[in-house]
Amino acid sequence: MPKTTYHDTLWYLYRFTDYERRGLAAYAPEFYDLRRMNHLLTLLGEPQRSFRSVHIAGTKGKGSTAAMIESVLRSAGHRTGLYTSPHLHTFRERIQVVGDLIPESEVVRLVEEMRPLLTQVADITTFEVMTGLAFSWFAEQGVEWAVLEVGLGGRLDATNVVTPAVAVITSLSYDHTAVLGETLAEIAAEKAGIVKPGVPVVSAPQSDEARTVIEQICRRRGAPLTLVDGEWTWEAGDATLDGQTFAVRHGQEVVAGLWLPLLGEHQLENAATAMAALSLLRASGIDLPEAAIRDGFRSVCWPGRLEILGRAPLVVADSAHNGESAAKLVTALRSLMEFERLIMILGASSDHVTPEVLTTLLSGADRALATRTRHPRAADPEWLRQRAGELGFQMEVSDTVPQALDLALVDAASTDLICCTGSVFVAAEARAAWFARQGMPAPPSDPA
Repeated sequence: MPKTTYHDTLWYLYRFTDYERRGLAAYAPEFYDLRRMNHLLTLLGEPQRSFRSVHIAGTKGKGSTAAMIESVLRSAGHRTGLYTSPHLHTFRERIQVVGDLIPESEVVRLVEEMRPLLTQVADITTFEVMTGLAFSWFAEQGVEWAVLEVGLGGRLDATNVVTPAVAVITSLSYDHTAVLGETLAEIAAEKAGIVKPGVPVVSAPQSDEARTVIEQICRRRGAPLTLVDGEWTWEAGDATLDGQTFAVRHGQEVVAGLWLPLLGEHQLENAATAMAALSLLRASGIDLPEAAIRDGFRSVCWPGRLEILGRAPLVVADSAHNGESAAKLVTALRSLMEFERLIMILGASSDHVTPEVLTTLLSGADRALATRTRHPRAADPEWLRQRAGELGFQMEVSDTVPQALDLALVDAASTDLICCTGSVFVAAEARAAWFARQGMPAPPSDPA
């Protein structure tokens, strides 16, 4: 019998109900509860009980915040796991132990071991299988602390089977409204579904509407709530294209001279949120020396988010995909970078092409190219061009991200800025195309 390959395994994983690839139009809320996930974990021997965790929900910033917390825990000598989604280049990025991607061979082995168990869990989804895979790998690898990013929502997300040491809710805004609700209050209620009785919660700054819901849920569940931008504040320092310095204040205590290689002032909000969560762990007796905190922030790696690929011209890859993230991207570009013309390369999933996103990203662009990634839900560039035209913006059409980047570079002066954005998939393909142009090693990737 032929040996199962990594490609075979990915094909098998994506065969299950997969909302990342099929789109949320197929999402059936009545189909969702945690019984399938709990059943699978029982069959797997309850791997989630072998490690402690930090659980992170939110609309924006949850991946960055997760990466920061994991980096600090690892710098302090703890054996860490990191579970995030989606990935840039390879599925293996989603499941990391002490900063290392899960090996292809281990993905194959673990999924093969899971196959007979999965037949016992009716209607299980791809993300639920992935979560079981991650927890099993963390248990095998002796992970002490797992930092877990929610996939969608919170209340019914597959990760919401853990009782964490700390729960974190990052910035909330409108996204996946067909599933999570049409108002910020409804979205906040879904995200705050990760709040467990008695477990401390850290919330990033929120709108009054969202914060009120989070406060009510924490009060009902007896979960102590820490509000960033209330009890915790931050101050921006010097910023360059390599990173930024900042200070975090908690009451009379100030930690100054911190350095972060991630760009944009919104990352300082994420850093303050991470610091508040780490402080709660520290107060509970977890060994987190200040030197490890400084080193963890300094060494955090979270590519594809306001990432500078080239400098003359400036070439930036970013994953902004909703109105709020688009606004933060544009603000960061204008405040951090000096350039003459802005050339915007924009691709998106069809369900994220809103007037707000298009207007925000295209208003200041001197030239704009509509493109598409290889992702099955990518919007057709001609359709994207027409939507932009309805709003009064002109766009050119390019069939692929590498082609769009080539067209932009032919026209760009050394003083211009090329920004590739609209989804994590655009950022990923822009990175891969840039590395290839520069003769740099390709990032780890999955077979087509």
